[in-house]
Amino acid sequence: MDPRVEEHARILVDWSTDIQRDDDVVLSAGPDAHELLVALERELGTRGANPITLYSSDEASRAYLKAHDGDFSLPEHTLALYEACDAALHIRSDANLAALNDVPGKTLAARSRVTKPIIEERLSKRWCLTQHPTNAHAQNADLSLAAYRDFVYGAILRDWAAVEERQEELRKRLDAADEVRVVAGETDVQMSVDGMHAINSSGRHNMPSGEVFTAPIPDSVEGTVHFDKPLIHQGRQMEGVRLRFADGVVVDSAAERNEEALDDLLDTDEGARRLGELGIGTNREIDRFTKNMLFDEKMGETVHLALGRAYDANVGEGRTGNDSAVHVDMILDTSEGRIEFDGEVVQEGGRFVWE
Repeated sequence: MDPRVEEHARILVDWSTDIQRDDDVVLSAGPDAHELLVALERELGTRGANPITLYSSDEASRAYLKAHDGDFSLPEHTLALYEACDAALHIRSDANLAALNDVPGKTLAARSRVTKPIIEERLSKRWCLTQHPTNAHAQNADLSLAAYRDFVYGAILRDWAAVEERQEELRKRLDAADEVRVVAGETDVQMSVDGMHAINSSGRHNMPSGEVFTAPIPDSVEGTVHFDKPLIHQGRQMEGVRLRFADGVVVDSAAERNEEALDDLLDTDEGARRLGELGIGTNREIDRFTKNMLFDEKMGETVHLALGRAYDANVGEGRTGNDSAVHVDMILDTSEGRIEFDGEVVQEGGRFVWE
């Protein structure tokens, strides 16, 4: 086994989820993550934890969704599993990133609405989402599998305590801010974050990580955004997404590719037309765009905005965060733009003013 796989497992168990003796742990992964699952089971065994593994496969999900009549009910047994667990680790290890392409968007949206309580329950526990290198993701990144492994482990195998310390200046400034404005190319958007909590993301819930994020006040977002990086949501790739916000709501939308998928996303529910997250990427070890949001949203010199659900940890006392069955991040390059907090420039040309 590649020793980097074993180190990855140790980071997930020690740093990301802090597994203790007798913890009940849910693992979710597909067959291509076999090595990481073996390493995780070994680590969990040394700590006396109790793991259970769920089989994850987009091909299997496609078969189910294509055969279903679309009138979904909440799978209570899955909800009960997450209610009973102490921690959950989900490993992305897709063999085919286009497996869900021919599933109707309305079907995917209906399923998301019904399973929302499961997502909320999982997010209430110690949880982490991570990546195991596969040929599908390597091909999507235009890399060989060997080169993609080097990229993945370069982003993951880091001193996360040191990362957390370096990001704290940005977190403190964002936490104290009332208004945020992002200007880059065709983008000029502003929003209130008054009373919301900024989070220093250093590998506790995403691995890799490297971002500071908060939640906008839902009805405060104004302006236009051009997401100049593509995204893949539920197997469908959208490019050149443009959104215009008024009173916090998307009132105009367009995409250069797969606009129908964007429409399906926006129509998921009322909250899908509002923002649930503003994130600022800081991980300069992620030095290329790979069409994998787990990595891409952490790139230094980028900002990502998420349509849909706000994380509870971001929502301040007396404030209301956006509610939705979806949470979909979209990225824009700020290497030639600027970010302002309360009218003061904090990043310009991709560099923070204190660097």
